[in-house]
Amino acid sequence: MLGKVAQKFLNHTCIRIADPARSLAFYEKNFGMKLVTQLDVKEVGFTLYYLGFTGPKSLYKDTPWYKRGGLLELTHNHGATPENFEANNGNKEPHRGFGHICFSVSDLEKTCEKLEGNGVGFQKRLTDGRQKNIAFALDPDGYWIELIRNGNEGAESPETCTTRFNHSMIRVKDKDAALDFYTNKLGMTLVDTSDFPEAKFTLFFLSFDPTSVKERSRGGTEGLIELTYNYGSEQDVNLHYHNGNTDPQGFGHFGVTVPDAKAFLSELESKGVRVTKQLTEGKMKFMGFVSDPDGYLIEVLPQRDFPKDLFSPSL
Repeated sequence: MLGKVAQKFLNHTCIRIADPARSLAFYEKNFGMKLVTQLDVKEVGFTLYYLGFTGPKSLYKDTPWYKRGGLLELTHNHGATPENFEANNGNKEPHRGFGHICFSVSDLEKTCEKLEGNGVGFQKRLTDGRQKNIAFALDPDGYWIELIRNGNEGAESPETCTTRFNHSMIRVKDKDAALDFYTNKLGMTLVDTSDFPEAKFTLFFLSFDPTSVKERSRGGTEGLIELTYNYGSEQDVNLHYHNGNTDPQGFGHFGVTVPDAKAFLSELESKGVRVTKQLTEGKMKFMGFVSDPDGYLIEVLPQRDFPKDLFSPSL
């Protein structure tokens, strides 16, 4: 099973939403994602919804939520509505940073046809632009969803569905600093690189489980991070990517689950990583946060279920 080798998991990508009912229906109807777990934190004023692929062909069908990758965390701040909250999708100036999530599917053409039939909007259709092997759909809050092939040809019925939450993309200013952080400090492995010199950018794909990527191909697995580097961006003193957590908000963080969250945070701190929240700080004692070189947040969680008391100082 996927994850036997991995001790850490890129468990989830967090994005903020305006309407839980609307977003949950969108991801289930159009992609077959299911609600894996949720957490209602009335004391802080938000609810978290964790969606994943759970069918017979899923990679993590018999795995607890905290020992798997490929989850999408939808964060709803109580009181947010489509009328008073507009998500920053990370692709508009001057607030670019996070770019998209990506689902890999077994039949790209049929998936796009299904989405169009369901009234889903597109940022890029297969026939648009130079690249005819990718499309970008739009979710209800305007986040981009890249669609690619995963090599598992066949119908996308619940019994045969092999759709994967393949990766999430962020833009990075200094590729060397970003790669050092995600590999030497966080512990991921660089599993693939795609360079586009004519367009002057490079894509770096990282995973906590390179063995599974090798066995299944990059498109056939889940829990990857894509770093997008534009040539020469590190020399632009005025360039600062938006991390999604200052206004206007959108992307929240990547969530990493580890066997011992306290020990992992101490290890990262000893390597010079900025810890923005220790387990003992703030109201919620179950998770910590660190920052990458561009200011994107990585949540660190223990590999166990949410406790009954998230605020207990003994966690």
